Amino acid sequence: MAGLQRRRRLMGEINVVPYIDVMLVLLIIFMITAPLLTQGIEVELPAADAQALDAELLREHEPLVLSVDREGRFFLNIGENRSAAVPDAELLRRTRIVIGRDARTPVLVRADEQVPYGRVVQGMALLQQAGATKIGFLTDPRAARALEELRHQR
Repeated sequence: MAGLQRRRRLMGEINVVPYIDVMLVLLIIFMITAPLLTQGIEVELPAADAQALDAELLREHEPLVLSVDREGRFFLNIGENRSAAVPDAELLRRTRIVIGRDARTPVLVRADEQVPYGRVVQGMALLQQAGATKIGFLTDPRAARALEELRHQR
């Protein structure tokens, strides 16, 4: 009977080592995947102090971004290989699919400032043929502010 009356003491500690291991694994995963989430096309955006896009719309709908590099090649932020140039016909096909799923999808053009204007217009025409009704341009507001500060210093 003496053995039955012995009670187990409650342990008031939590072993946090497994939680730390999981946290470190997640940290490593996020450190590896974060650079992959950014679009890998290098584009020098023109400087302009433009109004920001509606944040609520961007939260509800992922924007379709057409990038145009210095050579005038088109890139889309959708599809298998986002860092590969997209021919005009493929650009039209992919955009039709995205706009067909959700007509409110924001469509943005991210063009290098050195690319000829005609090539940007060709991309916009393809987007419109695919059904995009509103197309916005991405600019670099930081560069615009820096230019404005330089003008005020003179």
